[in-house]
Amino acid sequence: MFAQNTKPHYEHLKDKWIARHKSLQEKLWAKHGNALSFLVDNTKRFALSSLAGLFLLGSQSLPKIATDSFPVANAQSPKEINKNVFLVSDLSHVLPSEVIPLTFDQEQNVSEILSRIFGFKVLAELDGKKLNRNYGVIGQEQHLALYPGDTMSSHFDNNEDATKYWSYGMAPGLGAWGYFSPSQNQLTQKDKLREKYYIAVQTFLIPDFNQRFAEYRDFFKYRKMLVVNPQNGKSVVADIADAGPSQWTGKHLGGSPEVMNYLEREDGSKRGPVLYFFIDDPQDKVALGPIAL
Repeated sequence: MFAQNTKPHYEHLKDKWIARHKSLQEKLWAKHGNALSFLVDNTKRFALSSLAGLFLLGSQSLPKIATDSFPVANAQSPKEINKNVFLVSDLSHVLPSEVIPLTFDQEQNVSEILSRIFGFKVLAELDGKKLNRNYGVIGQEQHLALYPGDTMSSHFDNNEDATKYWSYGMAPGLGAWGYFSPSQNQLTQKDKLREKYYIAVQTFLIPDFNQRFAEYRDFFKYRKMLVVNPQNGKSVVADIADAGPSQWTGKHLGGSPEVMNYLEREDGSKRGPVLYFFIDDPQDKVALGPIAL
Protein backbone atom coordinates (compact mmCIF):
# COMPACT_ATOMS: atom_id res chain seq x y z
CA MET A 1 0.00 0.00 0.00
CA PHE A 2 1.24 3.44 -0.88
CA ALA A 3 1.89 5.87 1.94
CA GLN A 4 -0.61 8.71 2.07
CA ASN A 5 0.78 11.97 0.70
CA THR A 6 -0.33 14.79 2.98
CA LYS A 7 1.45 17.57 1.12
CA PRO A 8 -1.09 19.84 -0.63
CA HIS A 9 -1.16 19.75 -4.41
CA TYR A 10 -0.32 23.43 -4.76
CA GLU A 11 2.85 22.87 -2.68
CA HIS A 12 4.03 20.28 -5.21
CA LEU A 13 3.31 22.69 -8.02
CA LYS A 14 5.16 25.50 -6.27
CA ASP A 15 8.20 23.29 -5.63
CA LYS A 16 8.24 22.20 -9.26
CA TRP A 17 8.11 25.76 -10.54
CA ILE A 18 10.81 26.94 -8.16
CA ALA A 19 13.10 24.16 -9.37
CA ARG A 20 12.63 25.22 -12.99
CA HIS A 21 12.56 28.92 -12.40
CA LYS A 22 16.21 29.82 -12.84
CA SER A 23 16.85 27.97 -16.10
CA LEU A 24 13.58 29.14 -17.67
CA GLN A 25 14.25 32.75 -16.79
CA GLU A 26 17.71 32.56 -18.35
CA LYS A 27 16.22 31.08 -21.53
CA LEU A 28 13.60 33.84 -21.66
CA TRP A 29 16.15 36.66 -21.66
CA ALA A 30 18.53 34.82 -23.96
CA LYS A 31 15.80 34.36 -26.56
CA HIS A 32 13.81 37.59 -26.21
CA GLY A 33 16.30 39.94 -24.59
CA ASN A 34 16.23 42.57 -27.34
CA ALA A 35 12.44 42.88 -27.45
CA LEU A 36 12.05 42.89 -23.68
CA SER A 37 14.86 45.38 -23.22
CA PHE A 38 13.11 47.70 -25.67
CA LEU A 39 9.95 47.51 -23.57
CA VAL A 40 11.84 48.11 -20.36
CA ASP A 41 13.64 51.14 -21.77
CA ASN A 42 10.47 52.72 -23.13
CA THR A 43 8.03 52.22 -20.27
CA LYS A 44 10.48 53.44 -17.61
CA ARG A 45 8.64 51.63 -14.83
CA PHE A 46 8.36 48.26 -16.48
CA ALA A 47 9.51 45.01 -14.85
CA LEU A 48 8.59 41.43 -15.67
CA SER A 49 7.57 39.06 -12.94
CA SER A 50 9.17 35.64 -13.07
CA LEU A 51 5.83 33.95 -13.53
CA ALA A 52 4.93 36.14 -16.51
CA GLY A 53 8.32 35.23 -17.94
CA LEU A 54 7.64 31.55 -17.45
CA PHE A 55 4.36 31.72 -19.34
CA LEU A 56 5.95 33.82 -22.06
CA LEU A 57 8.10 30.88 -23.10
CA GLY A 58 5.33 28.55 -24.10
CA SER A 59 1.83 29.82 -23.49
CA GLN A 60 -0.61 31.20 -26.02
CA SER A 61 -2.56 33.12 -23.40
CA LEU A 62 -1.89 34.55 -19.96
CA PRO A 63 -3.79 32.65 -17.25
CA LYS A 64 -5.77 34.76 -14.81
CA ILE A 65 -3.56 33.67 -11.92
CA ALA A 66 -0.54 35.23 -13.60
CA THR A 67 -1.95 38.75 -13.53
CA ASP A 68 -3.95 38.43 -10.31
CA SER A 69 -1.26 36.92 -8.13
CA PHE A 70 1.95 38.04 -9.82
CA PRO A 71 1.40 41.50 -11.36
CA VAL A 72 4.08 43.40 -13.20
CA ALA A 73 5.88 45.55 -10.65
CA ASN A 74 5.15 49.28 -10.46
CA ALA A 75 2.80 49.27 -13.46
CA GLN A 76 -0.53 51.07 -13.66
CA SER A 77 -2.03 48.42 -15.93
CA PRO A 78 -0.27 45.06 -15.45
CA LYS A 79 -2.68 43.10 -17.62
CA GLU A 80 -2.19 45.44 -20.56
CA ILE A 81 1.59 45.37 -20.26
CA ASN A 82 1.66 41.61 -19.88
CA LYS A 83 -0.41 41.17 -23.02
CA ASN A 84 1.85 43.55 -24.92
CA VAL A 85 4.77 41.36 -23.90
CA PHE A 86 2.98 38.27 -25.17
CA LEU A 87 2.16 40.00 -28.45
CA VAL A 88 5.80 41.00 -28.93
CA SER A 89 6.95 37.50 -28.08
CA ASP A 90 4.43 35.75 -30.35
CA LEU A 91 5.36 37.98 -33.28
CA SER A 92 9.07 37.50 -32.70
CA HIS A 93 8.61 33.78 -33.40
CA VAL A 94 7.19 34.34 -36.89
CA LEU A 95 8.66 37.59 -38.25
CA PRO A 96 11.86 37.51 -40.32
CA SER A 97 15.03 39.02 -38.90
CA GLU A 98 15.08 41.59 -41.73
CA VAL A 99 12.28 43.92 -42.86
CA ILE A 100 11.32 42.01 -46.00
CA PRO A 101 7.95 40.95 -47.47
CA LEU A 102 6.37 38.13 -45.49
CA THR A 103 5.88 34.68 -46.93
CA PHE A 104 2.39 33.23 -47.18
CA ASP A 105 2.95 31.12 -44.06
CA GLN A 106 4.26 34.10 -42.12
CA GLU A 107 1.22 36.15 -43.14
CA GLN A 108 -1.09 33.39 -41.98
CA ASN A 109 0.70 33.12 -38.64
CA VAL A 110 0.60 36.88 -38.07
CA SER A 111 -3.09 36.97 -38.99
CA GLU A 112 -3.83 34.25 -36.46
CA ILE A 113 -1.86 35.98 -33.71
CA LEU A 114 -3.43 39.40 -34.26
CA SER A 115 -6.97 38.04 -34.66
CA ARG A 116 -6.66 36.00 -31.47
CA ILE A 117 -5.19 38.77 -29.37
CA PHE A 118 -7.39 41.64 -30.55
CA GLY A 119 -10.65 39.72 -30.87
CA PHE A 120 -11.56 40.65 -34.45
CA LYS A 121 -10.59 39.24 -37.83
CA VAL A 122 -7.25 40.53 -39.12
CA LEU A 123 -6.19 39.45 -42.61
CA ALA A 124 -3.38 39.84 -45.11
CA GLU A 125 -5.86 39.52 -47.97
CA LEU A 126 -9.44 40.77 -48.03
CA ASP A 127 -12.00 40.24 -50.79
CA GLY A 128 -9.26 38.89 -53.03
CA LYS A 129 -7.13 42.01 -52.64
CA LYS A 130 -3.83 42.58 -50.87
CA LEU A 131 -1.06 45.14 -50.80
CA ASN A 132 2.42 44.62 -52.22
CA ARG A 133 3.56 43.94 -48.63
CA ASN A 134 2.23 44.16 -45.06
CA TYR A 135 5.47 44.40 -43.08
CA GLY A 136 7.58 47.44 -43.75
CA VAL A 137 9.28 50.62 -42.61
CA ILE A 138 6.91 53.44 -41.70
CA GLY A 139 7.71 57.10 -42.27
CA GLN A 140 6.33 60.40 -41.03
CA GLU A 141 3.42 62.02 -42.88
CA GLN A 142 1.92 65.49 -42.45
CA HIS A 143 -1.62 66.46 -41.57
CA LEU A 144 -4.18 66.41 -44.39
CA ALA A 145 -6.73 69.15 -45.04
CA LEU A 146 -10.11 68.13 -43.66
CA TYR A 147 -12.22 70.47 -45.81
CA PRO A 148 -11.75 73.41 -48.21
CA GLY A 149 -10.10 76.24 -46.30
CA ASP A 150 -8.75 74.07 -43.48
CA THR A 151 -5.44 75.39 -42.11
CA MET A 152 -3.21 74.56 -39.17
CA SER A 153 -5.06 77.22 -37.19
CA SER A 154 -8.43 75.53 -37.68
CA HIS A 155 -7.30 71.92 -37.83
CA PHE A 156 -7.20 70.94 -34.15
CA ASP A 157 -10.04 70.45 -31.67
CA ASN A 158 -8.03 71.49 -28.62
CA ASN A 159 -4.88 73.31 -27.56
CA GLU A 160 -3.21 70.13 -26.32
CA ASP A 161 -3.29 68.50 -29.77
CA ALA A 162 -2.28 71.77 -31.43
CA THR A 163 0.74 72.11 -29.15
CA LYS A 164 1.76 68.51 -29.70
CA TYR A 165 1.24 68.15 -33.44
CA TRP A 166 1.37 71.64 -35.01
CA SER A 167 5.04 71.35 -35.94
CA TYR A 168 4.37 68.56 -38.47
CA GLY A 169 2.54 70.98 -40.74
CA MET A 170 -0.05 70.32 -43.41
CA ALA A 171 0.64 68.50 -46.67
CA PRO A 172 0.62 70.79 -49.71
CA GLY A 173 -1.72 68.42 -51.53
CA LEU A 174 -4.87 66.56 -50.60
CA GLY A 175 -5.23 62.94 -49.59
CA ALA A 176 -5.88 60.30 -52.23
CA TRP A 177 -9.65 60.86 -51.98
CA GLY A 178 -9.62 64.62 -51.64
CA TYR A 179 -11.12 66.41 -48.69
CA PHE A 180 -12.63 64.38 -45.87
CA SER A 181 -15.66 66.68 -45.82
CA PRO A 182 -17.09 69.11 -48.41
CA SER A 183 -17.24 71.90 -45.82
CA GLN A 184 -16.44 72.71 -42.19
CA ASN A 185 -20.16 72.75 -41.35
CA GLN A 186 -20.55 69.20 -42.63
CA LEU A 187 -17.46 67.86 -40.88
CA THR A 188 -18.24 64.84 -38.67
CA GLN A 189 -16.34 63.13 -35.87
CA LYS A 190 -15.69 60.20 -38.19
CA ASP A 191 -14.11 62.57 -40.73
CA LYS A 192 -11.82 63.92 -38.02
CA LEU A 193 -10.78 60.44 -36.90
CA ARG A 194 -10.12 59.34 -40.48
CA GLU A 195 -7.59 62.12 -40.88
CA LYS A 196 -6.19 61.85 -37.38
CA TYR A 197 -5.39 58.15 -37.67
CA TYR A 198 -4.60 57.76 -41.34
CA ILE A 199 -1.87 55.87 -43.14
CA ALA A 200 -0.51 56.12 -46.67
CA VAL A 201 0.19 52.83 -48.45
CA GLN A 202 1.80 51.91 -51.75
CA THR A 203 -1.33 50.89 -53.64
CA PHE A 204 0.45 51.81 -56.88
CA LEU A 205 2.85 48.90 -56.40
CA ILE A 206 0.11 46.26 -56.52
CA PRO A 207 0.92 44.24 -59.67
CA ASP A 208 -2.45 44.70 -61.42
CA PHE A 209 -3.29 48.13 -60.00
CA ASN A 210 -3.53 49.91 -63.36
CA GLN A 211 -5.73 47.21 -64.88
CA ARG A 212 -8.16 47.31 -61.92
CA PHE A 213 -7.81 50.97 -60.98
CA ALA A 214 -11.49 51.76 -60.31
CA GLU A 215 -11.98 48.56 -58.32
CA TYR A 216 -8.92 49.19 -56.15
CA ARG A 217 -9.75 52.88 -55.74
CA ASP A 218 -13.12 52.06 -54.25
CA PHE A 219 -11.83 49.18 -52.14
CA PHE A 220 -8.96 51.06 -50.50
CA LYS A 221 -10.86 54.27 -49.74
CA TYR A 222 -10.66 54.66 -45.93
CA ARG A 223 -10.08 50.92 -45.60
CA LYS A 224 -9.37 50.02 -41.98
CA MET A 225 -6.05 48.44 -41.11
CA LEU A 226 -4.45 47.30 -37.88
CA VAL A 227 -0.99 48.84 -37.58
CA VAL A 228 1.28 47.20 -34.99
CA ASN A 229 4.73 48.08 -33.73
CA PRO A 230 6.17 44.58 -33.25
CA GLN A 231 8.87 45.83 -30.89
CA ASN A 232 6.57 47.25 -28.20
CA GLY A 233 3.12 45.84 -29.02
CA LYS A 234 1.51 49.25 -29.44
CA SER A 235 -1.26 49.14 -32.02
CA VAL A 236 -3.56 51.53 -33.86
CA VAL A 237 -6.67 51.01 -35.94
CA ALA A 238 -5.99 53.29 -38.90
CA ASP A 239 -7.57 53.93 -42.27
CA ILE A 240 -6.01 54.34 -45.70
CA ALA A 241 -6.36 57.97 -46.74
CA ASP A 242 -3.42 58.50 -49.06
CA ALA A 243 -0.98 56.75 -51.41
CA GLY A 244 2.76 56.65 -50.84
CA PRO A 245 5.55 56.93 -50.06
CA SER A 246 7.67 56.74 -53.21
CA GLN A 247 9.94 53.73 -53.54
CA TRP A 248 13.12 55.81 -53.60
CA THR A 249 12.51 56.90 -49.97
CA GLY A 250 13.22 53.41 -48.69
CA LYS A 251 9.93 53.51 -46.75
CA HIS A 252 6.92 51.29 -47.36
CA LEU A 253 4.09 53.25 -45.76
CA GLY A 254 3.49 56.51 -43.94
CA GLY A 255 1.66 57.40 -40.76
CA SER A 256 -0.08 60.54 -39.55
CA PRO A 257 1.63 62.44 -36.72
CA GLU A 258 -0.84 60.90 -34.25
CA VAL A 259 -0.23 57.36 -35.54
CA MET A 260 3.54 57.77 -35.40
CA ASN A 261 3.43 59.25 -31.91
CA TYR A 262 1.30 56.48 -30.42
CA LEU A 263 3.31 53.70 -32.04
CA GLU A 264 6.52 55.37 -30.81
CA ARG A 265 7.94 55.37 -34.31
CA GLU A 266 10.30 58.03 -35.64
CA ASP A 267 11.35 59.04 -39.12
CA GLY A 268 14.92 59.40 -40.30
CA SER A 269 17.70 57.18 -39.01
CA LYS A 270 15.54 55.83 -36.18
CA ARG A 271 12.63 54.73 -38.34
CA GLY A 272 11.44 51.19 -37.82
CA PRO A 273 9.03 48.55 -39.11
CA VAL A 274 5.36 47.96 -38.47
CA LEU A 275 2.82 45.35 -39.45
CA TYR A 276 -0.23 46.61 -41.35
CA PHE A 277 -3.04 44.12 -41.96
CA PHE A 278 -6.64 44.50 -43.11
CA ILE A 279 -9.43 44.49 -40.54
CA ASP A 280 -12.50 42.58 -41.68
CA ASP A 281 -15.17 44.90 -40.28
CA PRO A 282 -18.17 45.01 -42.66
CA GLN A 283 -20.48 46.42 -39.97
CA ASP A 284 -18.03 49.18 -38.96
CA LYS A 285 -17.77 48.12 -35.33
CA VAL A 286 -14.03 48.54 -34.81
CA ALA A 287 -13.27 52.15 -33.83
CA LEU A 288 -10.39 54.12 -35.29
CA GLY A 289 -7.57 55.06 -32.96
CA PRO A 290 -5.17 53.45 -30.46
CA ILE A 291 -6.29 50.04 -29.32
CA ALA A 292 -5.28 48.80 -25.89
CA LEU A 293 -5.08 45.11 -25.09
